[in-house]
Amino acid sequence: MSVMVHGANAAEAGLRILAFGDSLTQGYGVPPGMDFPNVLERALKAKGVTATIINAGVSGDTSAGGLARLDWSLGDAKTQPDAAIVELGANDGLRGLAPAEMEKNLDAILARLKARNIPVLLAGMKGPRNFGSAYAAEYDAVFPRLAKKYGVLFYPFFLEGVALDRALVQPDGLHPNPKGVDAIVSRIAPLAIELVHQAQGKRAQPGQSAR
Repeated sequence: MSVMVHGANAAEAGLRILAFGDSLTQGYGVPPGMDFPNVLERALKAKGVTATIINAGVSGDTSAGGLARLDWSLGDAKTQPDAAIVELGANDGLRGLAPAEMEKNLDAILARLKARNIPVLLAGMKGPRNFGSAYAAEYDAVFPRLAKKYGVLFYPFFLEGVALDRALVQPDGLHPNPKGVDAIVSRIAPLAIELVHQAQGKRAQPGQSAR
């Protein structure tokens, strides 16, 4: 028997999605409740999909920082989330860190999530252009390559339609303001709903357990 994602059935199932990222997930500079996880949770609820989005964003985190805290964030087999949204890499780019190292870290994160049978939505980033076209090209290629390798849901650019739009970003020109968060959520919500379906499908499969 399959588990539905709509209405009371989803609420009873207690679906939990880990939003694992940096300041873009954490909600840097926006009022309480206006961060990406909260806004996404409300958007899904408005579409009849009930799920708890756990804010596991840490401002300033690089891919290495995310990898270092991944196991702690996931908990044990009984407490681990049903699915995860992975949004990391922006700080690697801002610091000019080697894309190959970023890929190694993100690869390890996705491998651990796969080993635990946790469906993933990977959010990509675009490399800064001030380090040259070769760096940007190497950086940009990491995310679609990993998404293909692990067969995960993929949103190519987390800040799509928001980056460089002064009406949607904070004065620092980097972080989305509340309107920018709304814009991100409106674009990524369809994939988040698909992630919910994947997570419910995993639950419905007998004999599935975390490793």
